[in-house]
Amino acid sequence: MNRIDVIPSLVLSGYALGRIAAQDAGNDAPAAQWRILNLLERSGPKRVGELAAAARTTQPGMTRLIGNLEREGLVLRSPVPEDSRAIAVEITDAGSDALSAWRAEFRDTLAPRFAALDDDDWSALTRAAEILAAHTVIESTGAQR
Repeated sequence: MNRIDVIPSLVLSGYALGRIAAQDAGNDAPAAQWRILNLLERSGPKRVGELAAAARTTQPGMTRLIGNLEREGLVLRSPVPEDSRAIAVEITDAGSDALSAWRAEFRDTLAPRFAALDDDDWSALTRAAEILAAHTVIESTGAQR
């Protein structure tokens, strides 16, 4: 595979793995829910607008999703002290627990697909996961690095 094709291939494979895992596990929660919880766990509290930009959705759409997550006790909304009009969203302990359970569910669902990998393949996947994680951190401006 050419270098230019690696990143798109990883992205598309990641989407496919997510869909396969959700389908096989019978998990009908929206993928956006898990992406937002993961972002909040990794990056800390974010404004609704930052979350909408990160999820590539509208602010009203994100507000609806956050409302659902808040009703389920997975996130908490609070005013931003320096801007009375802004709302910050943070993950709750229940949200972290749900995210951890989702990760375990997906891990267990996908494990058979990777059972035959040898140590070298696992090392390559581990390194790829570390690299991807390091390059997908959302900065406070909402921009990816």
